[in-house]
Amino acid sequence: MFQLGKTIVSEDIIESDFVCNLSACKGACCVDGNAGAPLEERETEILVDLYGRVKPFLRPAGIAAIEDQGAFIKGEDGEWETPLVNDSECAYVVFSEKGVAKCGIEEAHSQGAIPWKKPVSCHLYPVRVREYTELTAVNYHQWEICDPACGLGSELKVPIYRFVKEALVRKFGKAWYDELEQVAREHLKS
Repeated sequence: MFQLGKTIVSEDIIESDFVCNLSACKGACCVDGNAGAPLEERETEILVDLYGRVKPFLRPAGIAAIEDQGAFIKGEDGEWETPLVNDSECAYVVFSEKGVAKCGIEEAHSQGAIPWKKPVSCHLYPVRVREYTELTAVNYHQWEICDPACGLGSELKVPIYRFVKEALVRKFGKAWYDELEQVAREHLKS
């Protein structure tokens, strides 16, 4: 672990490689698991505000789940998260013709319907951020469903922090990311 400002960052995001391999995993991270995507408090308001413009991009099952549970829910851990369809996939998930799970929010964004890309936790994945009173932990969430992404990342020689660069800049700012790159260079030399 190393500290950057008020963040504690795991070496795993520098030392481990990762590139999403949707053709292999089919977007399982949006379907598997026991909870929805983590949401920051301000993102709950964004989901409510944008729902009407995102709704046309969603599946009927997702719409039903959102209209029954709300645009967001409080999870068992007391944190905000996206609702699920039948305790399975995220309510905002859509499926391609080939059965690949994708984000309906991101689809609405890419079609120009909304200015917001998607929850930052989804954008950061496989990096997970946990806020504490004094510090923020930045860790790699290793999950076997992402083994194909680890393999592809290794083949392409793309460390996690570079794979999620846009999301890390979105979350922590460009100066923070530039400092992370410097730390990575020094860490990998040793």
